[in-house]
Amino acid sequence: MNIALFDLDHTLLPLDSDYEWGQFLVRIGAVDGEAFARRNAEFYSQYENGTLDPVEYLEFALGTLACFPRAQLDEMHRQFMQEVIQPAIRPAALDLVKRHLDADELVAIITATNRFVTAPIARALGVQNLIAAEPELDHAGNITGKLKGIPTSGPGKITHTNDWLAAMGKKLEDFERSTFYSDSQNDIPLLSVVSHPVATNPNARLKAHAMAQGWPILNLFND
Repeated sequence: MNIALFDLDHTLLPLDSDYEWGQFLVRIGAVDGEAFARRNAEFYSQYENGTLDPVEYLEFALGTLACFPRAQLDEMHRQFMQEVIQPAIRPAALDLVKRHLDADELVAIITATNRFVTAPIARALGVQNLIAAEPELDHAGNITGKLKGIPTSGPGKITHTNDWLAAMGKKLEDFERSTFYSDSQNDIPLLSVVSHPVATNPNARLKAHAMAQGWPILNLFND
């Protein structure tokens, strides 16, 4: 059996869902526009530069979510999916995922973005398995603003992948072929331990690393 893992933002989507969710909250007036947009942009710049503190960012993102009851969050997310995500989903991404699913591979999205933002996106892409940053929930299902466990970024993606597979009695080495698609140098740790790393819509740092390592480069999007 084979396994195919996908990063989400700028890999299967031509945007950053976490950043766009923040911009969406500003646009609909759910948060203080100027202050939030400035902080969101700062974190996004840090991510692009590879200097982001994932815990600091997740506490910011989850703290924002904690300001709203779950029913209101879910309603806002439905609007976010309709206005931002669905128009951004490209046939090339759907076709790539479907190709692995049709081959009866074990398919999962593994993303540094939190589960609240990404679970509906994974479903829209046809992927049942999602490994994402886990927000702590209270007894009523509301987000508390705290992160459960360690971030799903950098080396943390290896840890979470191993834990997910272990829960099924498996490990990465059990698969004849393991593929991971990602756009960012932040994912070099997991790219380096699969048998078939694919630099997908890679940024400059990952593209240089992939070329040096002889990894294949895939461009899903032409813009």
